[in-house]
Amino acid sequence: NMRLGPAIRLLQAPLRACVVPKAHISAKPAKTPTSASEQAAALVVTFLSFMVPSGWVLSHLQSYKSRSAE
Repeated sequence: NMRLGPAIRLLQAPLRACVVPKAHISAKPAKTPTSASEQAAALVVTFLSFMVPSGWVLSHLQSYKSRSAE
């Protein structure tokens, strides 16, 4: 038990250095509310950022397959 103390302190030292400061989260409503058009634009951009690359890959899948077979 006496030998365990220094080993535990040695293992805890890196953890103390990695402490992340607490985020300042507020429960109050936003100062400037997001309009419906801003929400729609954000939704469209998010949707396109996922769908365009995957659609590109799927539409060119045959050429990818033939290129790897050569």
